[in-house]
Amino acid sequence: MTYALIIPVFLALALTPATLLVRRPSPAPAPRRALAVLGISFGILALLTVVFDNLMIAAGFFDYGAGHITELRIGLVPVEDFAYPLAALLLLPSLWWGLAERGRLTATVRTLVATSRPVSWVNTAFPFAAAYVLTTGRVDLPLVAGTLFFLFPYNLLMYGINDVFDYESDLRNPRKGGVEGALVDRSEHRMILVGSVLAALPFLAYLLPAGGAGAAGVLGASLFAVVAYSLRGLRFKEVPFLDSATSAAHFVSPAVYGLVLAGANPSVGVVALCAGFFLWSMASQAFGAVQDVQADREGGLRSIATVLGARPTVWTALVLYVAAGLLLLLVPWPGPLASLLVLPYLANLVPFLTITDAGCARANRGWRRFLWLNYLTGFLVTMLLLWSWELAH
Repeated sequence: MTYALIIPVFLALALTPATLLVRRPSPAPAPRRALAVLGISFGILALLTVVFDNLMIAAGFFDYGAGHITELRIGLVPVEDFAYPLAALLLLPSLWWGLAERGRLTATVRTLVATSRPVSWVNTAFPFAAAYVLTTGRVDLPLVAGTLFFLFPYNLLMYGINDVFDYESDLRNPRKGGVEGALVDRSEHRMILVGSVLAALPFLAYLLPAGGAGAAGVLGASLFAVVAYSLRGLRFKEVPFLDSATSAAHFVSPAVYGLVLAGANPSVGVVALCAGFFLWSMASQAFGAVQDVQADREGGLRSIATVLGARPTVWTALVLYVAAGLLLLLVPWPGPLASLLVLPYLANLVPFLTITDAGCARANRGWRRFLWLNYLTGFLVTMLLLWSWELAH
C-alpha cells in the first residue's frame, strides 16, 4: 500500500470533526476572507514543514520507504509530507470550536447512533461474521474489520441516507422518532450524510482491496443497493417489487460478501441458504410495507404494498416465507432444521391475513413482534451453526 492510498483516508478522518461538530457561524464570514485565512495558514505550516523536515531528513532522523511515495520532492521532503500540515489545518480549529460548544460532541454521537438504528445492527453484522467464521474457521483482521463495518457504519450509511431523503414523509409518519427510525431535524442532515460517508471510509479502504476483485465487486454491489434504495434520482424504494428485492439485498449481501471474502465453495447448500435468506428478507420487507399503505398512498409513494393492497401483500409475504423454508431443506444437516424457524414468522402473519387497506395500521403490532422475533431466531440460528461447526470438525 502506498501513501497515495492512505492519505485520502487520513485527510477524511481529519475532516470529520469539521463536518460533524462545527455549525455554520452567524453571520458567516465572507468566502474570500475565509479562503485567504486558510491559504495563509497552510502556507505558513507548509513553509515550516519544508524547513524542518529537510533538516531532519538530512540529519537522518527519518525518511520515507522507497516504492511507497511518488518521488516528487521539495528538497529532500516528499510531497506526501504536506498531508500532515493540511490535516492539522482541518483538524485542530474544528476540534477547538466544536468541543468548546458544550454537549455538541455528545449530541452528535447520540444522533448518529440513533440514526443507525442499533436494534438492526445484528441483522447485518451477524450474517457476515457467521459466513466468514464458518468458512475459514479463524478470527483475524478481515473478520474484525468486516464485523465492525456491518455493525455500525453500514447501518449508518443505509438508514442515514434513508432518513434524510424520506424526511418529508417521515414527518407525517407516527412510527418515526423511536425504535423504528430516527426523526432528525433538517439542520442535522448534512452532518448525517457526511458522517455516514466518513465513518465508512476507513473500513472500505481496508476491505475493498482485502479479498480480491470478486469480494470487492460484491461489496460494491452491496453499497450500491444501500445508496440506490433512498437516494433522489434512483429511489428503488419507490419501484414496486424492486423495493423488496433491494431491501433483501441489504441484509443478504453482508453474508454473501463474507462467503466470497472467505473463499467459500458455491455449493448447492450455500446457494440454497443465500436464496432462502433472500426470500425471507423480501417477505419481511413486504410485510413491513403493509402498515404504511394508506400513508404512502396519501404521500404519493409507491411500494409493493400500495400496488398489491394490504391483504394480498400479507399473503405474498406468507408465500415467500414458505419458499424460504423449503429452500433451507437443501442445506446440509443440521441446516434443514432452520426451515422450522419460518414458523414463528408465519404465525405472526396469521392475524393479518384478512387485513384491509383501511385498517392497515394495525399491522404495526405484527411488525413490532417481527423485530423481536429476529433476536430469538438469531439465537436459534447461532445454536444451529455451533452444532454444524461441531459436526464438521
